[in-house]
Amino acid sequence: MTRQNISSGGPWEDVVGYSRAVRVGDRVYVAGTTAALPDGGVFAPGDAYGQAKRCFEIIAHALTEAGATLADVVRTRMFVTDISRWEEFGRAHGEVFATIKPAATMVEVSRLIDPAMLIEVEVEAVVESGVTA
Repeated sequence: MTRQNISSGGPWEDVVGYSRAVRVGDRVYVAGTTAALPDGGVFAPGDAYGQAKRCFEIIAHALTEAGATLADVVRTRMFVTDISRWEEFGRAHGEVFATIKPAATMVEVSRLIDPAMLIEVEVEAVVESGVTA
């Protein structure tokens, strides 16, 4: 099976040894995605909703590069640093996935790689082949 690695060009990919996304067959796996800026800063510090929206924008771009769309997402995982703000994170998720309704998980973690980061999101997608059963 063919493997396609998708890079965001982020400075950490080579250091840590990972890809923004990997497509194998009809499956696409998007790595944990934060609201990191290209220079290493953080988008919308303190804004849970804004950071979540930015994560989904970055994920959508990676999916497009892999030949998928947000409509192909079957699983999301949200790692948040303050679960009491679940409604802010959830609102962003709901705006993106209201009609898609992937299996979703949101869990609180003690911290992310940068203290200004409030959320990290990973997704899995299955690309429709156009073949019906």
